[in-house]
Amino acid sequence: MSSTFHPDCARCARLVEFRAQSRVDHPGYFGRAVPSFGPEAPPLLIVGLAPGMHGANATGRPFTGDYAGILLYQTLFDLGLASAPVSEAADDGLELIDCRITNAVRCVPPQNKPVGEEINNCRPYLVEELDAVRSGGVLLALGKIAHDQVIRALGLRVAAHKFAHAAEHALPGGLTLVDSYHCSRYNTNTRRLTAEMFESVMRRARDLARAGTDSRH
Repeated sequence: MSSTFHPDCARCARLVEFRAQSRVDHPGYFGRAVPSFGPEAPPLLIVGLAPGMHGANATGRPFTGDYAGILLYQTLFDLGLASAPVSEAADDGLELIDCRITNAVRCVPPQNKPVGEEINNCRPYLVEELDAVRSGGVLLALGKIAHDQVIRALGLRVAAHKFAHAAEHALPGGLTLVDSYHCSRYNTNTRRLTAEMFESVMRRARDLARAGTDSRH
């Protein structure tokens, strides 16, 4: 089975049915597996959980149109990693600079909760993304599921790499994994993750990526 991503991926029957129903319920929604966004072969790869029903599932671009994207794109812009602070639509002209965004699961899941089989089915697509990251690059995992998916995609043991906000993990191939709490509405509303905390961990990931990839040129 090919690991090359396509928006019409049909590996998960539950997700195929759910995203198709979203197109019926919301005409005009993208309603397919959501492609990654940003330059290929990036020094920094940001890995989220899954498309939001009224966010990426609607727009076809990761974190675009949903609450979590507000903090993410504003922070990217503040750090010189995006050309605009607000991501409104897939065709709004916003560009990412030296970073790329993907998700551990590419299709919107019911209740925003993918099951284990669906996470596993999507892993080959993440492997593709990781293979394209520059040597010395950085992976920024937004939440534990994204963290675990990165670790498993690299053939490593999750137990040996514990998730914690702002934790850093040295990985094979000169890569570094940096962890962050997900920039979800729940985490920001409860102050588990503040804008300052997110900016700090994002800045660290950016600086590590710049230092790691610049040293190899």
